[in-house]
Amino acid sequence: MTDAVHSVIETQLAALGIPAQIDTQAYPSVVALFEEALATFREEAACSSVGHTLSYAELDRLSADFAGWLQNGARLSRGDRVAIQMPNLIQYLVASLGALRAGMVVVNTNPLYTERELEHQLNDANVRVMVVQANVAQTAAAVLPRTQVETVVVTEIADLHPQPKRALINFIVKHVKKMVPKFHIAGALKFNDVLKRGAKTPYQAVILEQTDVAMLQYTGGTTGVAKGAMLTHGNLVANVLQSDAFFATHNMDGRGETMLQPLPVYHIYAFTASMYALRIGAHTAFVPNPRDLDSLVQAFEAHPPALFCGLNTLFVALCNHESFRALDFSRLQVTLSGGMALTHDAAKRWTEVTGCAVSEGYGLTETSPTVSGNPGNGIQIGTIGVPVPSTEIQIRDTEGNTLGVDEPGELCVRGPQVMAGYWQRPEATAEAIDSQGWFATGDIALVQPDGYLRIVDRKKDMIVVSGFNVYPNELEDVLVAHPDVVECAAVGIASESTGEAIRMFVVSSRPDLSEDEVRRFMREGLTGYKVPKSVVFKDELPKTAVGKIFKPDLRKMAITRIFNETLESAGSAARVASVTDDKKRGLVAQITMNGASEADVGKILDVFTFGWEAA
Repeated sequence: MTDAVHSVIETQLAALGIPAQIDTQAYPSVVALFEEALATFREEAACSSVGHTLSYAELDRLSADFAGWLQNGARLSRGDRVAIQMPNLIQYLVASLGALRAGMVVVNTNPLYTERELEHQLNDANVRVMVVQANVAQTAAAVLPRTQVETVVVTEIADLHPQPKRALINFIVKHVKKMVPKFHIAGALKFNDVLKRGAKTPYQAVILEQTDVAMLQYTGGTTGVAKGAMLTHGNLVANVLQSDAFFATHNMDGRGETMLQPLPVYHIYAFTASMYALRIGAHTAFVPNPRDLDSLVQAFEAHPPALFCGLNTLFVALCNHESFRALDFSRLQVTLSGGMALTHDAAKRWTEVTGCAVSEGYGLTETSPTVSGNPGNGIQIGTIGVPVPSTEIQIRDTEGNTLGVDEPGELCVRGPQVMAGYWQRPEATAEAIDSQGWFATGDIALVQPDGYLRIVDRKKDMIVVSGFNVYPNELEDVLVAHPDVVECAAVGIASESTGEAIRMFVVSSRPDLSEDEVRRFMREGLTGYKVPKSVVFKDELPKTAVGKIFKPDLRKMAITRIFNETLESAGSAARVASVTDDKKRGLVAQITMNGASEADVGKILDVFTFGWEAA
């Protein structure tokens, strides 16, 4: 940090009562951290899903059983990779904690993966054991013969429920609701059978160190190939302990309280939040499908949370739900927002409905994830808060020079939560982390005079769709394989429902190539949220002097179109005159009012994360 940046941040942390430094060496591993919790809170509720709750004592026993099977039944060795592919279920915590206790590396795997995506991850990580939920096992069944996976464990949604409830729910899900597509995996084992075997062969505790890899968390990149971020035990311990200081500003006693978790736990934001919940003795109420708003509202009513993890689109959807607005929010003390930018409109509406202000944070897969956050005693909407303890910040220009206060540039981070690197990709690691340990985030930010951080723009082309990172290169690599596509480019456009949506610009050699055909082709190789929301056909795409597609112009075109469409549908005469690149605010639409008031335009456009102003 420059002296000025360092000074304003430390001054603000002191004013907020947040320590600048903490002891990140307090635990040798994340296993030691959560085993302390398992021993301390044994009678408390630890986690629940689909109407069944596990106590800390039960989670301790079942995860130990799974660890025993991994060591003795699957005969895995320290450091072997275990893939877990399931939605938010209590089985996830049993399997992930069990794998970590056995000394293995957890490979979090998105249940929505296509065959192409899943095959790449399993082979890249050299996974030996895979745990998969039956509802999504069809894809795994198709790709497993092309991988080195030795053993597959299949779990059904209610496997940890007591009988006869277990059999009844599993039967209904499979045969009545028909939510389990047919699949066949030769030699697959049942989750409960594995736990029974593990109980007979207790696991041997493994001496783990902070430098040991705990997880491979896959993320995309400019190459279009997903990379595994190596998150060590030290990374996870540090980020959980760094969170302590921020929760202290909310004055929340976590023991016995509930954290409602609708966000996918295979995502690092939700995973680390769940680890923190364990640390403080809280009950994590998992919601398997947050897109089912009725079920989410029911979960909110059944498990009134003190802590709620969400993101912008979810806040908006819930506030628009009549039954949600009628709930009792008296227990809600903390609402966390991450994964995507929080709009002023969404934050305002959430506070009005629930009485609880939203604390927006910032992080990346590579930082385990938290870099900064808004403390309970100093929330500033529109910022990403202040750095968590033991975190250094630099703002750099395009030449790598460090900048001062209120000067926008690339946000670089150094701290104990920064990953060890990308799995088996030393060159990519060297590009992301310099010789002094600084990780380049790819986001353009500035440090305000009061020490708070604000994101201005994104240096890299990444698109964030409902909290999921989407890398345009991957999309473009898939589509250019279409025989009628000459060239293409994917950009993010403003979206009221998802924050950003994908717009694909296409130059085709066939005049009658349709948007539906493009989307169908891409859906074969990409997870649903990576398929473009819209396709725009062009005779040519804007180019730089050296012939490279110039995406800033495409982004400006996309913002112009979506803003004008939104204004027109709302009956406003206002229109976009131009889109400019503001040094401190990023892309900003200049609006010709045409008799409309700024207040009325604000009501229409403030739902978007992109900025605007009257021309």
